Amino acid sequence: MKTSVITMTAQRAAIHPKTRLGLAALKVADMDAQIHFYQEALGMRLHWRDGERAGLGAGGADLLVLSEHPGYRRYERAAGLYHFALLYPSQRALARAVSRLSALHYRNYPTDHVMTKTTYLEDPEGSGIELYAESPKDGSFAIENGGFVTRRADGSLSSGREALDLEALFAHLRPGDDPAAPMAAEVRLGHIHLHVSRLDEAVDFYERVIGFDLKGVSHPLQAAFLSAGGYHHHIGLNTWQGAGAPIPPADALGLDYFTILLPDEQALQDTAERINASGAAAQESEGGMRLTDPSGHQVLLTTPPR
Repeated sequence: MKTSVITMTAQRAAIHPKTRLGLAALKVADMDAQIHFYQEALGMRLHWRDGERAGLGAGGADLLVLSEHPGYRRYERAAGLYHFALLYPSQRALARAVSRLSALHYRNYPTDHVMTKTTYLEDPEGSGIELYAESPKDGSFAIENGGFVTRRADGSLSSGREALDLEALFAHLRPGDDPAAPMAAEVRLGHIHLHVSRLDEAVDFYERVIGFDLKGVSHPLQAAFLSAGGYHHHIGLNTWQGAGAPIPPADALGLDYFTILLPDEQALQDTAERINASGAAAQESEGGMRLTDPSGHQVLLTTPPR
């Protein structure tokens, strides 16, 4: 007897197919320590600092914005950030990043998702981070019959959560590659994964209100993935902190907001019209539109910085 409910959509995403994510903004307790971590462990550059705010990235547009709130703390069993994921341009670039963490003896968890190679870690204040590179020639991932199904290129099944073969990853390195070099300039925010209060409400918000394409949702596993333009996922959702997990209090460390980048002003206007038609509460902000999902996550829709 089936015990799962799987929803897959073949409809074209309402949001522009060239939509992608821009940056993650975090509330931190110790700005100096956090800046030091992101520079030392990940090789980010400090783009700017203005009092209690700072922007970091790979030398171009900001990937990360920090705002300092001394006395804030982390709350457990609440909605919030699971991880933000930095997409590296190649396995070679990812290998440099992982070797950098290894040289620093910074705890991380290299994992083989087959279609991506990745490692997971947390910053010193507990915000989750994923570093990954695409490897689609190695296989594929889907949600089928209530479960995550990962197939290698030869058709064999994988758990999708096996330990990454570091010897194979480091084989991409070339003589002269320096793990201590700054983060590769092409790194960008690939996706964001959120702990939500109620899965169906969150899916409805990101699919119907904002317009992402629903790639798959598993109610038994309480997880869902959405994207634009056929990507495997820009948004991940789960209720792994518990169904009905509360919205974090105002003094919670972690995610402040994240940005969704529409490719141009017309695409932003089209999305704004759909959001307004949905009845969702939104306001103009920072050259775009700001709104809050049902679990309290702040979302800013805008266009790429010039």
